Amino acid sequence: MTALDERPASSITSAAERLVAQVLAALDTVIDPELDEPITDLKFVRSIAIDEHGVEVHLRLPTSFCSPNFAYLMAADALDALEAIDAIGEVRVMLDDHHDSDKINAGLAAHAGYRGTFGVEALDSLDELRMMFVRKAHTAAMERSLTSLIGAGGATPDTVGQVLLRDLPSGRAKVALLRRRVALGLSACPNSRVLVDEHGKALPDDQVPMRLRFARSVRISIEGNSHFCRGLLATRYAGDADCDGTAGPLITNSRR
Repeated sequence: MTALDERPASSITSAAERLVAQVLAALDTVIDPELDEPITDLKFVRSIAIDEHGVEVHLRLPTSFCSPNFAYLMAADALDALEAIDAIGEVRVMLDDHHDSDKINAGLAAHAGYRGTFGVEALDSLDELRMMFVRKAHTAAMERSLTSLIGAGGATPDTVGQVLLRDLPSGRAKVALLRRRVALGLSACPNSRVLVDEHGKALPDDQVPMRLRFARSVRISIEGNSHFCRGLLATRYAGDADCDGTAGPLITNSRR
């Protein structure tokens, strides 16, 4: 009998449950770059299997022809997030039902990196791709925060360009905005303007209406794509219980 077998059953169960919670929390940090939402909320995590050797996670996307760049980025981010968990063991992340599944899965297993996985097909830097979508997410987050503030009577279309970060109420919208500003290396000082250009600079008054309209179009585009992709996923995997909008991924855990 091993020392593990001598532990109380309650401690074994709690340790197993704790590992499942850590895996789910790690996957919560993985964001679809185009939709700016966690892959867990989007139901892209199909299954999680934990055993004595490690964890295997299967991902799936709304269509078989979703951008390979986006697919690889999400799968690689999931691998990195899971490997950061202490004593998790071997981590395997698999992308199902995609036209580049074999290539991506082989690259992930070999830790070959983006260029090592796609070779001459990797025309753009993955970091450049990631930052492009962070900039879009930041633009949408600015508009979302300011529109909410206007709706609550905290600003008007004429004063919105003067709103400071300190003027925004606490909540998810502000947290999301600050997180994206930090990711872009922009100021998170409470006295910084909310509505800024791509370099984080405050805008002249005459440019504020156009910038806000542009930001609104970006936000609407992201939200529209999210709605469309959710519908495609639900249709593609209509027989899967976890596509009904409530259930999570199939989780099995044989680790003691």
